[in-house]
Amino acid sequence: MSFLLVLFMTNEDCFFSKKGTPWCLTTFLNEQFATINERKIIYNIFIMSEKYLYIYNNLINYTRNKDLYKSLKREDNFSDRLTLFLLHFSFFLKNYKNEENKIILQEIYDFNFRQLELSIREIGYGDQSINKKMKDYINLFHSMVSEIHFWNNLSRTQKIEKFSIFLSDFNKIDDLLDYFELFNDNLSKKTLNSYLKSVSNP
Repeated sequence: MSFLLVLFMTNEDCFFSKKGTPWCLTTFLNEQFATINERKIIYNIFIMSEKYLYIYNNLINYTRNKDLYKSLKREDNFSDRLTLFLLHFSFFLKNYKNEENKIILQEIYDFNFRQLELSIREIGYGDQSINKKMKDYINLFHSMVSEIHFWNNLSRTQKIEKFSIFLSDFNKIDDLLDYFELFNDNLSKKTLNSYLKSVSNP
């Protein structure tokens, strides 16, 4: 049993399928991926910090935007949500990565991947499966970070090509690109500290 028991929320704290159905009520019933509610969490005070919960929940709020899944060729699933979560997180790190933020971004990185591991563990995967999945997810994330490193210097065609690597099951990559261009622009206008203070609506 993990040191952290995440109690997933229903309705407003669930992801939505492309049909508008709360994801926690779809076929992948046990594969929930929702925000952490401070009132419904048991945690080790020496490991977790409220300010990192805000970061995590902000990224979850962006990721559960049902419009992001409209162009999927099939019903959305946990893997799709995870991919978009990691893509949001990669843009987040890209915008705030500097020497001054080095330590806190490392802590945010560790915290977010710890939450991911705990979510997978709560689904019911064993240690061996979790280790393999976490390795795959971490490799995927680092690949994303590498691909968008010089994002602002890329042409639109190049950006679409890079998105196609990770979003091959989506039909309208152009629409997703427009969304992430706006997301990236909004990140550049905000401070890291603003995300540490509260959860914002997408």
